[in-house]
Amino acid sequence: MKPGITGWAQVNYPYGSNLDDTQRKLEYDLYYIRHFSFVLDASIVLKTIHIMLGGKGR
Repeated sequence: MKPGITGWAQVNYPYGSNLDDTQRKLEYDLYYIRHFSFVLDASIVLKTIHIMLGGKGR
């Protein structure tokens, strides 16, 4: 997968700065790889827009 500006881990898990958070985000990334689909990508885009417009991003 090519990296992008958003992803399943980014929209579902808050920013983390320790090893446990990194491992949890990896689990989200692996879920994305296993369940890759147009619907999942559309969900990521919609969640990204919601986060941006709602001011919930960090």
